[in-house]
Amino acid sequence: MITCRSAAEIERLARVNRLVAQVLAELMATVAPGVSTADLDALAERRLREAGAEPAFKGYHGYPATICASVNEQVIHGIPNPRPLKDGDIVSVDMGARMDGFYGDSAVTVPVGRVSAEAERLLTVTRTALEKAIAVVKPGGRVHDIGAAVQQHVESHGYSVVREFVGHGIGTSLHEEPQIPNYGTAGRGARLAEGMVLAIEPMVNAGKAAVKVLGDGWTAVTKDGSLSAHFEHTVVVTGSGCRVLTLRDQVVAEAV
Repeated sequence: MITCRSAAEIERLARVNRLVAQVLAELMATVAPGVSTADLDALAERRLREAGAEPAFKGYHGYPATICASVNEQVIHGIPNPRPLKDGDIVSVDMGARMDGFYGDSAVTVPVGRVSAEAERLLTVTRTALEKAIAVVKPGGRVHDIGAAVQQHVESHGYSVVREFVGHGIGTSLHEEPQIPNYGTAGRGARLAEGMVLAIEPMVNAGKAAVKVLGDGWTAVTKDGSLSAHFEHTVVVTGSGCRVLTLRDQVVAEAV
């Protein structure tokens, strides 16, 4: 069942998502050669708890950490570890929080030091795919309008969309209906309505789309070893478009 949230619920969602955005911004500023993903994880958990929130991922189906930190060919669900990041890496940092009964979720992929032109291009294409997806969210639209916008942009640049993992609704649970694939045919899927809250998250591979999950049961990697990038925002459908709840500059935007 897809839930449309009341104005009061949306403000509570805005509060927790604003916190997620603020912590992610600090993590982005902390990423550097020599910093480990375990360092980022400890900082994220400390900041969330200081703000009166709980990590949404830690303990979720047994996941052991506050953030997912996926480096280079890792697509999503990378488990933080003590290995220092090195110059030229890219790292996806995905984080969720729970506060006052509501959830927030956002992700960004960050260059570590100086990265290759190919890595920069992958980050730009994936970030822009998210922007294009958000731009089509409006009441009366369809869920697959979102995936179609991502797929068209990504494939036009010669990259591949990951199909095994999808975006999702979010609210009083971390993952709610509808599922939001990053591919599809515009005009299909559930109809969007004011008050729906969606976590939109393109996952894009520089090579082929195929992925596999490692022996830890969590970390998904590209089968061909190519780089992968991941960006995510949580948005709420408004009367005229959508409101992005996880902007890291702390300014709430209206996308129309």
